[in-house]
Amino acid sequence: MTTSTIERMTITMPADMAAVIKDAVAGGDYASTSEVVREAMREWKAKRALQMQEFASLKADIDKGLAALDAGRTKKFSRSNVIARGKKLLKR
Repeated sequence: MTTSTIERMTITMPADMAAVIKDAVAGGDYASTSEVVREAMREWKAKRALQMQEFASLKADIDKGLAALDAGRTKKFSRSNVIARGKKLLKR
C-alpha cells in the first residue's frame, strides 16, 4: 500500500467494541487497531457482496414469477403444497 491510497479516519464505537479491538492487538493477533478494522471491513465487504448477489437472484426469481403470472402461466394454489414444500426446503 502506498501512502497516497491510505485515508486517515476517526471512528467512534461503543466501549465494548473498542475493548475487543484493543484486546486483539494486546494479545498479538494484530499489529494495530487499524489492522483489526481493515480486516473487519474486508469481511464486511465480502458479506455485503454475497448479500447483494442473493438479493439480485431473489429479484430475478420474483421477476420471472411475475412475468409468468402476466403471461397467464399459473397453477392452482394449494396451501398444503406450499407448506409441504417449505418444510422440505427447511430440512436442507
